[in-house]
Amino acid sequence: MARQVAYTYKGQAKVINFAYDKFHDMYEAAAAAEGVDLTRFLAMEQQVAMTAKGKGALKSYRLNEFARMGFKDIRMLRDEEQG
Repeated sequence: MARQVAYTYKGQAKVINFAYDKFHDMYEAAAAAEGVDLTRFLAMEQQVAMTAKGKGALKSYRLNEFARMGFKDIRMLRDEEQG
């Protein structure tokens, strides 16, 4: 079954299709759907991953940066939520 990602971008709720063969994760899929360039974000994320001692810093960085870009509540939809 196809996966779907739900998110809010600049106050507007949206649902898009998602496939792991096209995108690394749901964040990249949402950014691609909105035409947001992640080049600088991915470079900085890689630096945070190399210097952080735990995954908490990386997750926090990702959530804060996507909120700054205008994204909110990015999540995978469950099978029963899709339709």
